[in-house]
Amino acid sequence: MDSDDDNVEETVEGPLDEDNQPHGFCKVTYSSSDRFEGHFVHGEKNGRGKFYFFDGSTLEGNCIDDALQGQAVYTYEDGSTLHGTYIDGELNGIAEEYDSEGHLTFRGQYRDNVRWGVCWMYFSDGGCLVGEVNEDGEMTGDKIAYVYPEGKIALLGKFVDGEIIEGHLAILKSVTEGKPQFELTPDDYLLAKSWSVLKFQAAKCPVYTFDKSTSFCISTNCLLPDPYENERVYVAESLIPNAGEGLFAKVAAEPDTVMAFYNGMRLTHEEVDSRDWSINGNTISLDGDTVLDVPEPYNSTKRYCASLGHKANHSFTPNCSYATFIHPRFGPIKSIRTIQAVQKDEELTVAYGYDHYSAGKGGPEAPDWYKLELQAFQHVQRK
Repeated sequence: MDSDDDNVEETVEGPLDEDNQPHGFCKVTYSSSDRFEGHFVHGEKNGRGKFYFFDGSTLEGNCIDDALQGQAVYTYEDGSTLHGTYIDGELNGIAEEYDSEGHLTFRGQYRDNVRWGVCWMYFSDGGCLVGEVNEDGEMTGDKIAYVYPEGKIALLGKFVDGEIIEGHLAILKSVTEGKPQFELTPDDYLLAKSWSVLKFQAAKCPVYTFDKSTSFCISTNCLLPDPYENERVYVAESLIPNAGEGLFAKVAAEPDTVMAFYNGMRLTHEEVDSRDWSINGNTISLDGDTVLDVPEPYNSTKRYCASLGHKANHSFTPNCSYATFIHPRFGPIKSIRTIQAVQKDEELTVAYGYDHYSAGKGGPEAPDWYKLELQAFQHVQRK
């Protein structure tokens, strides 16, 4: 992230010394089209300065004897930033990274420009990865954990480049000097006295593995509940007339709390649109390419309970909304997140987002039951 030492100076704008070296505040453009603007002393960068790289990224900090020293900020071309400590022009020490909207995405250390030691990687949905990175700075090894959004429940075990290979349910007990300590669950656990001596107990705990669905397989372990979701929701008869089963809160929750996950078989929009509407009751658009589907017989919790988000019913005045989530087990899916405070045993509802009129208006065409409910809702609103 420093300028290329092999760059040959092309042009210098600013004062020169008797040897025609930059001296004072100068703008120097190199053959690679990189540019540096800052203070020089007899040809060497000394003082505050800023690199402008050809790809649109920048690096701003303080130079001493022609090398970056101390705190500096690297800004990527997409607006995300890295705030780190430089020693002789290389990243060494504590660093933090933020996305283009200013949300923290990384906290940890660098050694010679590579992530090192215990690092934390944060997702926009509230989850995070933590562990000792390998020599390439990757979240790879058997001392990695995925921590769910509430910062307590974790899946601890072996990961490869941030993807879970084998994890066990654990509880994050504390963080001392950046190092987390976990307690494995349930009965026969080990309390990690320090990160360096953490060991796994081959016990009764269920094993969680990466289990991303396909177009023909929803899960390889359909009856293994998600531990985070299992603490927050349950399925019971809906309070909405003729709605069948619904999703309810096991515990009270504040606004903006992830409550449940919507996993499903991964189909294309074309596949879903070409089917009879009657079999699209548990579908949700993940993105422009993929639709998540929970078909028969997996809509029964006796056949599938690994995630329960598909059990949430529609409301025109919902207390929850759908949001994208990067799940350690299921990969990219949807979550159900509160938009207001909810009470224990309150039914969780979402707005399905059907097109109110006909297909082609921006959303999927509404089924008949939705149109009838919409008419009733609008009638009440007019009163």
